[in-house]
Amino acid sequence: MTASWIFAIACLTLAVVSGQASAQDKPANKLPAVLQFQVKDIDGKNVDLSRYQGKVLLIVNVASRCGYTDQYAGLQALHAAHAKNGLAVLGFPCNDFGAQEPGTEAEIKQFCSANYKVQFDMFGKITLEGKDASPLFKFLTAKETNPRFSGAVRWNFEKFLIGRDGAILARFASDVAPESDEIQQAIKTALSK
Repeated sequence: MTASWIFAIACLTLAVVSGQASAQDKPANKLPAVLQFQVKDIDGKNVDLSRYQGKVLLIVNVASRCGYTDQYAGLQALHAAHAKNGLAVLGFPCNDFGAQEPGTEAEIKQFCSANYKVQFDMFGKITLEGKDASPLFKFLTAKETNPRFSGAVRWNFEKFLIGRDGAILARFASDVAPESDEIQQAIKTALSK
């Protein structure tokens, strides 16, 4: 081989290797901040919220002895209607408001199954107030991370709608039922993106 051929092959090899390196150096799809939390499911197992990447999330603080407890039926209906299209309803039991969720995780799971046939994902009990407040809900309510919908959760069954890209799209007060036009339309719009 001549020197010019060797030089040409060396340049081509270097270009191919450089191309592979730069392709590997490109960051993978960055995980949205809201999905960078780890929580416990209703059975006490660790769950990385990253498992919901690419889904639309409806995150709700729930309680079994609340005037809004019947919203479990509406949340289950949303799950049944839209899970196949990418909606994930996430229920987080909380006893902070009126002591309306006093049971254990096993009791909560039994209650939800027996009374509302809940099949959407349920998680371990959380607190929303004080030093032990859930990091996920701190993120959802902080002015720095959620300027449009920030502020403390005021009662059971507040709902946060998260888009496929991890953006917080909406927040619904306790008295806005899952079957309301407001929530139905917001979910349909989020799922269409």
